[in-house]
Amino acid sequence: MPSIAVNGTDIYYDLRGTGPSVLFIAGAGGDAGTFERVADLLADEFTVLSYDRRGNSRSPRPAGWQTTSVAEQADDAAALLTALRLAPAAVYGNSYGAIVALDLLVRHPAVVRSAVLHEPPLQSVVKNAGEAQAAVRAVVEAGMAAGGPESAVEHFMRFASGDENWEQLEPRLRQRMLANGETLFGVEMGTFEPYCPDDAALAGITAPTRALISQDSPDFFHEVATWLAARLGTELLRTPGTHLPQFDHPEELVRTVKPFLAT
Repeated sequence: MPSIAVNGTDIYYDLRGTGPSVLFIAGAGGDAGTFERVADLLADEFTVLSYDRRGNSRSPRPAGWQTTSVAEQADDAAALLTALRLAPAAVYGNSYGAIVALDLLVRHPAVVRSAVLHEPPLQSVVKNAGEAQAAVRAVVEAGMAAGGPESAVEHFMRFASGDENWEQLEPRLRQRMLANGETLFGVEMGTFEPYCPDDAALAGITAPTRALISQDSPDFFHEVATWLAARLGTELLRTPGTHLPQFDHPEELVRTVKPFLAT
């Protein structure tokens, strides 16, 4: 399995295809395999890089690692692109991964050629953030009560993407994601959501950037995406599917984002 030491940790990565480089950053679950179908569709035109975020799946949890930050996650992504000589790359981030991609745009602009930000859960910019937080908390607590972190991952992923998407996951990917519960709930959740660059930082982004929403996602994500598109001065893109369109509508997702990945 390809792995590389960057930013003080070992990162597992998948690399396929030829052409301009594209980096995919996963959200909750942190696994490169969530983008496998999309990567296969793009590999004839792009060099596609995806990776297991630190402490998830095949990227081992660093010794003594108990907390993380958006900056640490973005530093990992920037170091990975630099070490593999793939910068500057187009970057696609989903959910937590979109927050990491946004910080890349702000703090590591030299490694980003263009970006698509799909439904970053920026809770500080929505009017009823407490309602969204309460809904997620109830799902996670029910999962924990039913069977601990693994059960909570399943409850959360069914909530985020639907029962059908979860049940159709490739079994090895599903097992890896289940095993990431301690990282998701013990380290990551609650750390990413408060992140929000100020207006000056957003105005300073120069790489072509688009906010993307899925048609079937909750209103919370539509509110965030609309806010972000307005601050970036760009159009708001839409794609079919759930919060994880790479699972249920990969072909449509590729058609939507490909023009911006080639920018």
